[in-house]
Amino acid sequence: MLKVYNTLTRKKEDFIPIHDKSVYMYSCGPTVYSYAHIGNLRTYIFMDLLRRVMKYDGYKLKGVMNITDVGHLLDDADDGEDKLQKAAREQKKSPWEIAEFYTDVFFRDLAALNINKPEIIAKATDHIQEMIQFVEKLEEKGYAYEISDGVYFDISKFPSYGKLSGQTVDEKEAGARIEENSEKRHPADFALWKKADKNHIMQWPSPWGQGYPGWHIECSAMSRKYLGEVFDLHTGGIDAVPVHHENEIAQNEALAGKQTVNYWMHGEFMMVDGGKMSKSLGNVYTIAQLEEKGYSPLDFRFFCLNAHYRKKLNFTFDGLTAAKTSRERISASLYSHKSSDAATDKAVLENYKNQFTEAINDDINIPLALGILFNMLKEPKSKDIYALALDFDKVFGLSFDKISAPETKIGQENDYPQEIAELIEKRKQAKKDKNFALADEIRSEIARLGYSVLDTREGVKVTKIQ
Repeated sequence: MLKVYNTLTRKKEDFIPIHDKSVYMYSCGPTVYSYAHIGNLRTYIFMDLLRRVMKYDGYKLKGVMNITDVGHLLDDADDGEDKLQKAAREQKKSPWEIAEFYTDVFFRDLAALNINKPEIIAKATDHIQEMIQFVEKLEEKGYAYEISDGVYFDISKFPSYGKLSGQTVDEKEAGARIEENSEKRHPADFALWKKADKNHIMQWPSPWGQGYPGWHIECSAMSRKYLGEVFDLHTGGIDAVPVHHENEIAQNEALAGKQTVNYWMHGEFMMVDGGKMSKSLGNVYTIAQLEEKGYSPLDFRFFCLNAHYRKKLNFTFDGLTAAKTSRERISASLYSHKSSDAATDKAVLENYKNQFTEAINDDINIPLALGILFNMLKEPKSKDIYALALDFDKVFGLSFDKISAPETKIGQENDYPQEIAELIEKRKQAKKDKNFALADEIRSEIARLGYSVLDTREGVKVTKIQ
């Protein structure tokens, strides 16, 4: 039985979907005004791991992820300029060009990280009419009111406002900005629809004049369209809880008159060098920048897999280097198992399989599942071990099926000592020099020290003689 931590109830619960073995799931996607940084991408790795675990358990998924290409203002609430409009002005392009460019980059990053896309990708600008209709219904039910700059949600009409974050309305008011709109009934009332001036590029006709949707109404309208009034699961980053997801709940439940999402799951923050990630500090990294420094996107994925999704993760380049080295060792060990003709007792395999399944179903405990993999790889070399590792990789997403023979380098940490590494390099040079007699002598010396050498198409395979 899969257990997940539900942010709404603040406890771990059995996951029981509405439609038996089908899961209806909504995931907050990116605002496509800039490159996604590694902190953003950790959230999508979490989303992917959750989806992979559910598929491993035999669930069929209907997942929706939005692309926010309008309506997300600079402070994540109702102040400042639209992020797309600001990026367009600064880069001297249209908002549509900005959105298309960064959407393409985002999906390339997902592919590089082995993150599988949800079944439905919903662009905000393709669903303006659904958003207008949603706001109209809220207005009809008395939850929305119009003022000079837009239409707002009246949180005083929704008594349970704040139940996701645990923040009361009074706490919301205490934390509200000084420059709050004086026309609003409450400082924490949020925009459903913003009226646009004539210079605003992205605007649509509506019952309230030309304008554009508020950020929060977008997810409510699109989740309702594709997943129905009530659905199983909503995911996102922990930063979305106090504003965006709180407002989604208010909109959804005001319209439906009941709870509309059964489980809310959130990925924790990524820190950098123990502090907050910030452009001003110069510590905001993209996948492309990690690649420029010699790291594979899968090194970063593996780095993220070593921390539970509900724990803060501190990014350092030392930590990423350690992840890269560890991943290389796993690949070398997997290759040794793959190259073996031996078998492993079925009871041993079944024990590892059961441990793995128990770990991933305990609130997606991927670090524990990795520990089980590490223990399994210490077993005597066997093709069966490799096959089971491939099965585990349906969840890990580390491309175990694409491993090749490890390269041998002087000084590289491997399953054999430095002395063997140096002899292998000397043998390579002897073969290049066509001094095959010397190469054979070196092979014999390596064998005397307890290791066998096999030349393969992928490179030199080194195995300890049992």
